[in-house]
Amino acid sequence: MSSETDQTSDSETKTSSNKTLDQMGSLAETLTLLVADTAACIRFFSRIPISSVNRADDPATAPNFSRIARAAPLAGVFIALPAAGLGMLLGFTELPVLAVACLTVALLAATTGALHEDGLSDLADGFFGASTQDRRLEIMKDSRIGAFGSLTLSLAVLLRVALLAALWQRFGSADAALLFLSGEALSRTLVVWQWNLRPLARPEGLAARFGKPGSATVQQALLVSIPLLLPPALLLSLPAFSLALLIAAGTAYAVGRLAVKKVGGVTGDVLGAIQQLSGLGFLLGMLMVP
Repeated sequence: MSSETDQTSDSETKTSSNKTLDQMGSLAETLTLLVADTAACIRFFSRIPISSVNRADDPATAPNFSRIARAAPLAGVFIALPAAGLGMLLGFTELPVLAVACLTVALLAATTGALHEDGLSDLADGFFGASTQDRRLEIMKDSRIGAFGSLTLSLAVLLRVALLAALWQRFGSADAALLFLSGEALSRTLVVWQWNLRPLARPEGLAARFGKPGSATVQQALLVSIPLLLPPALLLSLPAFSLALLIAAGTAYAVGRLAVKKVGGVTGDVLGAIQQLSGLGFLLGMLMVP
């Protein structure tokens, strides 16, 4: 009986050990894929040069956003990191906070190639510069910028500079930089949400060409964004944090609804506009109440 008991105990130990190894291997594989997806998002949404980061990452392969969009919040942090770092360093100098905010916004736009700003201006021109759906889509494809796009983009940049200056002044350089990064992460999570929720306006457009995120991808993006939202959860009052989340999500939802009404769904330009406007909404919410 003792021998049989020992054999059973050894068998159970080996089984438990194998399960632990399988779990560790599965976790390592998941992290490997998440790192590869993050690198792919960074390449697509910015001008940051990144070579292959691991065996799952192939820079020559077209991105598949039905999967890699889950890493968009994390990629948003890395994309905004140079601008946040510059703003934090300059915040410790004697420069006025308005100048710090201007330089922070300028570096972020340079890092992304003004990709999302271009989407916002195209959306404004298309949505408000024509009366039919086909004409709106045609205007949005035009590389030239019109009056609505110029005015909207100018106001958005001015508002972002003013809000970041207020953020730096109220919270100090280091904390403001962390809050800024959280907003960039959240805005990209909301892009993934609306990308999944809304129909596609153009079957051949950018929003459709590289795959549309599914519900599982949205849920994964939300999970990725949770730890990235710890800075505002800890630094802000509960009313300020709640209001910031509410305004950001409400703005993203409203732009998505408007896109369906105006052009039948989302496009790459609409997604860029959602990122810009929801990011502004998050900043507004943080600063509206103590």
